[in-house]
Amino acid sequence: MFTTIEYLRAGTARQIDTYGAITRLGILERLSDYRPVLCGTIPIGIDIEDSDLDIIMEVHDAERFLAIVCREYGHLSDFKTAQLKVRDVPTVTANFRYDGFEFELFGQPVQVKAQHAYRHMMIEHLLLAARPGLKETILQLKRQGMKTEPAFALALGLAGDPYEALLRYGEEAGLAGNSE
Repeated sequence: MFTTIEYLRAGTARQIDTYGAITRLGILERLSDYRPVLCGTIPIGIDIEDSDLDIIMEVHDAERFLAIVCREYGHLSDFKTAQLKVRDVPTVTANFRYDGFEFELFGQPVQVKAQHAYRHMMIEHLLLAARPGLKETILQLKRQGMKTEPAFALALGLAGDPYEALLRYGEEAGLAGNSE
C-alpha cells in the first residue's frame, strides 16, 4: 500500500496536485533505483496548507545519490542538501520548492518499509480508518501548530517520545507498520 502514487489521481484536490507535481518532476522514474515512496500526511489525507511532500528512499551511497539529485533538481527554488544522522542512522536529505509544494527527499540505508516515516504513516492510516472522529482531532491539532506524530500521541494519550510511542502503540495494537 502507498508504494505507487496512482491512488492520488482519484483523491482530494491536493492529492491530485501532488500527483501532478511529482509526475512532472519525474522523481519516481529518475530515482527509481532508490525505491521512492511518498510518505507523510498528504497520502493519508491529514495534510494542512503548509504540509510538505516527503519522499523516502533506500540510499546506501549518499555521494552518488546527492550527485543525481543535484543534477536533476539542483536548479529548483530553495534547493539544499544535508547529510546527518537521524536516530543514529546516516541520512541524506534534499529540499526544494516546486509548483507550490515544499519537497523533502529523504534517504537512509534502510529498506523503505522499515523506515520510521513509512511505519508511522501505515499506523496512522490504520488508526484513522478504525477510529471515526480521529481525523478531525488530528487536523485540529495540526492547525494549532502540532506536528503529526505528537498530535497522534496526544490524541491517543501516549506518553514519552511521541515518535517512539506511536511505533510501540502500533506494534502492541497489531497494526503492522512495515507491511502492506
